[in-house]
Amino acid sequence: QLQASGGGLVQAGGSLRLSCAASGSISSIDAMAWYRQAPGKQRELVAAITSGPTTNYADSVKGRFTISRNAAANTVYLQMNSLKPEDTAVYYCNAYIDLRSFWGQGTQVTVSS
Repeated sequence: QLQASGGGLVQAGGSLRLSCAASGSISSIDAMAWYRQAPGKQRELVAAITSGPTTNYADSVKGRFTISRNAAANTVYLQMNSLKPEDTAVYYCNAYIDLRSFWGQGTQVTVSS
């Protein structure tokens, strides 16, 4: 089970930090990621982090967002700075746990201009 939190309403230029914690019987988490889906658009990858850890980001968020992970707590974070109205979306966390893909519930991020 994945539990996401941290969304909200923020003005352009502001910051938010999303968290997503995995719980249950877990042997290994190979990767965790954040996706987002804006109204009328397809879900897209925002950032991902592996157990390495290696990270990758969508071009649209490079330099503004940072993904990190607390392996001991099975938690992934997304620090979002310099937010733009186009970052408005429902953000979903995803994790590959024991070779299976799991999704958390979405958390709304709204950036006002």
